[in-house]
Amino acid sequence: MESKKAKAVAWQTKIPTDKARQVLKLINGRKASDALVILKFTPNKGARYIEKTLKSALANAEHNLGLDMDKLFVVSATADQGSYMRRFRPVSHGRAHPFRRHTSHITVAVAEK
Repeated sequence: MESKKAKAVAWQTKIPTDKARQVLKLINGRKASDALVILKFTPNKGARYIEKTLKSALANAEHNLGLDMDKLFVVSATADQGSYMRRFRPVSHGRAHPFRRHTSHITVAVAEK
């Protein structure tokens, strides 16, 4: 018997994937209510994006699939590479050096166990 799975995706979040993955390791496989508490008290910028995405996944599970909020677990939480924002930094002799601001796509899936 396959369980119903609800997911939410946050596209183009302004955080690099490695920083987002540090926070995602904390909640992967945990109960959804515990994951929300962990994210609330995690002082990283990525925790805000992931908390918002997790709340969206929980709302999708309750509204679209009719799942019980107390029985939900985070079954997968991933961060994939998004596009880059190209920027330039001024350097000596009137030149400019390019650098890239990384973005990521954060995916959180919840299901009943």
